Amino acid sequence: MSRPETAAETCPACGATDYRLMFRVRDTLCRSTDKLFSVVECRTCRLLQLSPRPDPGELRHYYPTAYSRVPGGCARAPLAESCREFLLRGHVRFTQRALERSKAKGLVLDAGCGSGLFLKMMRARGYRGAGLAFSLRAAGVAWEENRVPAACASLSNAPLADESCAVITLFHVLEHLYEPLQYLETAHRLLCPEGRLIVQVPNAASWQFLLLGERWRGLDVPRHLWNFKASDLETLLDRSGFEVLRTKHFVLRDSPAYLATSLAPGLDPLVREVQGIEESPRQEMVKDLLYSALFAACVPITLLESACRAGCTVMIEARKKS
Repeated sequence: MSRPETAAETCPACGATDYRLMFRVRDTLCRSTDKLFSVVECRTCRLLQLSPRPDPGELRHYYPTAYSRVPGGCARAPLAESCREFLLRGHVRFTQRALERSKAKGLVLDAGCGSGLFLKMMRARGYRGAGLAFSLRAAGVAWEENRVPAACASLSNAPLADESCAVITLFHVLEHLYEPLQYLETAHRLLCPEGRLIVQVPNAASWQFLLLGERWRGLDVPRHLWNFKASDLETLLDRSGFEVLRTKHFVLRDSPAYLATSLAPGLDPLVREVQGIEESPRQEMVKDLLYSALFAACVPITLLESACRAGCTVMIEARKKS
């Protein structure tokens, strides 16, 4: 088969239009629809994408209210916020190191800021930040819960001057976008000359994906329109005027959680919340504890795959080309 039944768009990485069918998958994570979706692979560069891609009006219905909450490996309230902060330290340290090395001055802009917890942690370290959220509710939560200035906007229409940002972070954002290359080009315009871009995406070249296939948490059909490998992301960065400085394959917040959720999605607190599963307090506690134990058991496995540069996510620091 040279093309799936409904043709995918032009590949943003190489410009090819020839694909092969990989999977037909339903939304097993959020169960927002019973519709069957195709994941196809570019025959030229092997970038994976959803085909056909839902139009924006349809796609927004596939995002439950709780979707933007940060997943974690511990029980929910009252320890949930402390747990999320602990798990986010890897993202904060990676970004802080980029700022210290670049000595760039300007705003820390988190596009796709969710609850704003990352920016709250950066503010505690002395950095001035702002967030962009994809929904008005998310922007409100960022301000009300974490006192983070946030706007309901995309990077392409952000109310910011050119070269005003010291760092722009895109944590698990590009895979949700219709035009990831355009987003990166906008980031290039908004960054100051010494600025840094931090990008994180699920890694479709990971051991987890190779072993679990369509069961892998990182596919997240139909919300992930693209499934990048590290090489795909590097190609997009190069095409948008960036050069790669650092790559990281293990992040405590995501790497064990992806494997744990792939193996036992019914235990993941976030999955249970977005699916609206009703539980007694005892059931909730038991499942949370079981998920925490599974999360802990997955840590050494995901450390090993990351050491082999095959981690389930890839995080990159990039700067503008000279």
